[in-house]
Amino acid sequence: MKQIIELDVNDEVHELAVEPYDSLLRTLRDRAGMQGTKRGCDSGGCGCCTVLVDGKAVYSCMTMVMSVIDKKITTVEGLPEDGELDPLQQAFIDAGAVQCGYCTCGIMMASKQLLADNPNPTEDEIRKGISGNLCRCTGYQKIIDAIKMAAAS
Repeated sequence: MKQIIELDVNDEVHELAVEPYDSLLRTLRDRAGMQGTKRGCDSGGCGCCTVLVDGKAVYSCMTMVMSVIDKKITTVEGLPEDGELDPLQQAFIDAGAVQCGYCTCGIMMASKQLLADNPNPTEDEIRKGISGNLCRCTGYQKIIDAIKMAAAS
C-alpha cells in the first residue's frame, strides 16, 4: 500500500507516493525524476547508484526509502550551484575522466564525500575513497587525476 512521504532531495522537498519496500534508487529515478542516479547491479556491488545522505555516500539500491525520511539527499543533479558546475564535475570534464559515463555520477558522489572528509587526499586515499565504485572503461587514472584537480581547486 502506497504512502505519501516527503523527501529533501537537492534542497527541494518532494512529496512522493512510495511503497514501504521501495529502494531509494527506485524512488529517486522513478518518482523524483533524478536520472543521474544510475541503476547497475541492484546489489551494492558497482556503486553507480551512489548518492549522499546527510553528506555520507550510500548505495541507493541498498537503502530503503523509508529510512531516509527527514534526511538530506544529494544526487549528482544537486552538485551545480547557480548554474555553474561543481568543481568536481568540471575536473572530470577537464581530465577526460568520462568515457561511457554510466559510473561517473556514482563516482562523483563518492568523491564528494571523500573531499568533504579529506580536502587534500593522497592517491592511495583517493583509490580507497572510490573503491566501492566500478568503472569498466577508464582504467581509473583519469578519474584519480580529476579528483586531484578538484582537490587543488
